[in-house]
Amino acid sequence: MSLLAALTSNPTPVKRAASLVAGVMARSLASAIEKPPLAAHYPVTPGSLTAHLQLKSGETFTGGSFGAPVSTVGETVFTTSLVGYPESMTDPSYRGQLLVFTQPLVGNYGVPGRARDAFGLLRHFESEKIQCRGIIVGDYATKYSHWNAVESLSQWCEREGIPAITGVDTRALVHILRGQGSTLGSLNVGATKSESVEWVDPNADNLVAQASTDTVRVFNPEGDVHVALIDCGVKYNIIRSLCAQGARVSLVPWNHNIVNDLASFDGIFISNGPGSPAYCTETIEQLRQAYAVYQRPIFGICMGNQLMGLAAGINVYKLPFGNRGHNQPAVDLTTGKCVITSQNHGYALDDSSMPMGWDRFYVNANDGSNEGIRHLEKPFRSVQFHPEAKGGPLDTAHLFADFVTQVRAMKAAGVPAIADIANNESINVKQSATA
Repeated sequence: MSLLAALTSNPTPVKRAASLVAGVMARSLASAIEKPPLAAHYPVTPGSLTAHLQLKSGETFTGGSFGAPVSTVGETVFTTSLVGYPESMTDPSYRGQLLVFTQPLVGNYGVPGRARDAFGLLRHFESEKIQCRGIIVGDYATKYSHWNAVESLSQWCEREGIPAITGVDTRALVHILRGQGSTLGSLNVGATKSESVEWVDPNADNLVAQASTDTVRVFNPEGDVHVALIDCGVKYNIIRSLCAQGARVSLVPWNHNIVNDLASFDGIFISNGPGSPAYCTETIEQLRQAYAVYQRPIFGICMGNQLMGLAAGINVYKLPFGNRGHNQPAVDLTTGKCVITSQNHGYALDDSSMPMGWDRFYVNANDGSNEGIRHLEKPFRSVQFHPEAKGGPLDTAHLFADFVTQVRAMKAAGVPAIADIANNESINVKQSATA
């Protein structure tokens, strides 16, 4: 059976996840899971503080502190990205998480300055601050070297109040996370580990509401087409990519009433974001109503893919340990072409059953999970990966040009933003039936 045939056979997400975890555990090092490294294995630099990473499942890793001397609790996840720690740490999708870097050496090129581009966006960061709650690395580079670096990773973390630990056997830690799934972790600084940890799950909160803008913000006001960008925790490079295509972008809050303003938008875009999409009931309802009457392009990325799926009537489930990194292969089911993508998500759409009028768009070539959906008649599409890839591969950057080009063409053709509701009564009924 060919790769494409195997992926399109579409086993249920539960079976896919179970098969994946079973395969990983078979290849894992049992000793790494049963006996994680002890504190004495890492020589803490004289004069520096000791830090401890404690997993809720019982394992403890001890190393040296190179960030802020504070304690925090978050969901422990890992990324396989080789570069781009400033972008990853400021990605709002990592909000509420302790981020493990599998790249052994981290910090060697320091942290760049806060220069802004022509659209007023930070050039080298994906938001205004560090979003993750803490970082875990194998070997922190105390000496950095790069032409645009202005401070070290340690100085940046200290200034922003983010704890960081080095000297952790991240290979053993990742084996644990791949075997049992992402788990809560406590990162604390001090001579001894915490005897009592209050395990508060960040996913129990609406992280999207925390990461979203509170007010409408306009970027590139001279753009020839007007795109509403629903901010669920947007990465700056998504805004930049749309503006670079000549669009005027109105960044609106996650729960903004876009239905009342549909006629003023030439296109609608839904961003990435942290946590569970289940909390975004207002966004889902807004999209569901927009599906019934809106005739111009709608596009979603990451969280946007999940929210568009939920609005269409597709369920969402939590992946065992998520897909995070710059090397995830995704297959375009319309062409059979495989592309390498940047990803950062812990939830996925259950595309084993698609509602009427919708089809799968992309599928993950590693685990068979959903990577996008598309409407068969309307210009509505979404992808689970990050076409803007800051950092990461640029295989799918053309999707921004495709979206804006389609928006521009439909506007030029005189296609009204809103259809005659009387002629779309059947669509309303279908949308209600799939809710």
